Amino acid sequence: MENSSRGRRGLGRNKSSAPNPVDTHVGTRVRLRRTLLGMSQEKLGEAIGLTFQQVQKYERGANRIGASRLYDLSQVLDVPVSFFFDDMPEGTLSSIDSATGLGLSEGSQSSFSHHADPMSQPDTAELARAFSSLDDVVVRRRIYDLARSLAVPFGAEEPAGDEENS
Repeated sequence: MENSSRGRRGLGRNKSSAPNPVDTHVGTRVRLRRTLLGMSQEKLGEAIGLTFQQVQKYERGANRIGASRLYDLSQVLDVPVSFFFDDMPEGTLSSIDSATGLGLSEGSQSSFSHHADPMSQPDTAELARAFSSLDDVVVRRRIYDLARSLAVPFGAEEPAGDEENS
């Protein structure tokens, strides 16, 4: 007998419930890679036969991405399929396991990182894309040094080995 909370298609969700955390993470990774490539939602949609609205839904996690579509995305975005699952937040898998009553073996969880990906932030991706487009090596080094100096907490010493002779 089928479990009514799982529905016809498996571990789905009701229309009124929030997106599945895995779908949201995968969508975030699609958006990250698309942004890093400087590709619009419209261009990505054209490349895989979708409208930009459908791409938006994928990126928000509102719509699930099927296996064949995920493969198409990996080809267009020039990344392995595993890229979309990299840096999965630690709580994502355990919340799904407890909600569904299904567990993953310890070995299968080890393939996911337990650290949040700072590149998943849209402003970080934009900054990385802008930085990589700079041709002047001196300007790049100055921006890098500025960012490092701002990242050091006020009053703390910089890490050893990174000082320049004055």
